[in-house]
Amino acid sequence: MERIALVSDVHGNLTAYEAVLADIDRRGITRIFNLGDYVGKGPRGREVVELSQQRCEVNILGNWDDFLPDPQRTFDDEALQFWLTQLGPGQGEWLRSLPFSHDFWLSGRRVRLFHASEETVHRRVRYVRSQDEFEGLFTNTEATGDGPAPDLIGYADTHDPMYECQLEGHTVFNTGSVGNCMGDPTPMYCILEGEFGSEEVAPWSVAYARVPYDVEAELAVTRELGMPHYDGYELELRHGIYRGSLKEWQTGEPVTGYHER
Repeated sequence: MERIALVSDVHGNLTAYEAVLADIDRRGITRIFNLGDYVGKGPRGREVVELSQQRCEVNILGNWDDFLPDPQRTFDDEALQFWLTQLGPGQGEWLRSLPFSHDFWLSGRRVRLFHASEETVHRRVRYVRSQDEFEGLFTNTEATGDGPAPDLIGYADTHDPMYECQLEGHTVFNTGSVGNCMGDPTPMYCILEGEFGSEEVAPWSVAYARVPYDVEAELAVTRELGMPHYDGYELELRHGIYRGSLKEWQTGEPVTGYHER
């Protein structure tokens, strides 16, 4: 049986990414798939892209990777301008050219990986969702292309890990986030294990791994680089609370769950 490490939503947090990759190496896993969102939110998108190009066998498009380097867009927000200028030559074009999804067989299951939903990287499916949203994840769309319909879906984007199985073996899991996990801010990735490339029914599994890292080192670099909106980034990395709740946090008001945002 072969193990595949599924990483996602690094969001420029190089310190967390390096810790996760080191953990993957310690486990002897050599096949790494990245489900997108390499940039934005954190200060070192350029380095994250470089490392992904070096280490990941599969790289998939995320919503930040699509809209941030879009040459048709202009940004007034100083943080968006900062994250865009952090990209190296050609990285924006590389990000926007990434495939939307990736399909393969694993122990008789047809696996499909994408970033956010079956239709677009800009529509997310939370773990609190409708039945239509769940069933829609398994459909072929213009974005995913034709081919055998999947029965095992892995996706990212929400920064909320989850696992759910329904009738006919339809199974969905969310990878959580390496660089910006909500709730518990400890970096998370998935390990998918089974007979890779095989259409024959065989055992398979999906597991989650949490990897502690040096948060203070990441925040120190962020301050040194002068990244805008530092307070929101610090809130997310220290407490796993979405930066949109910064004012509530600062004033002591109750903070709602991230999935409600």
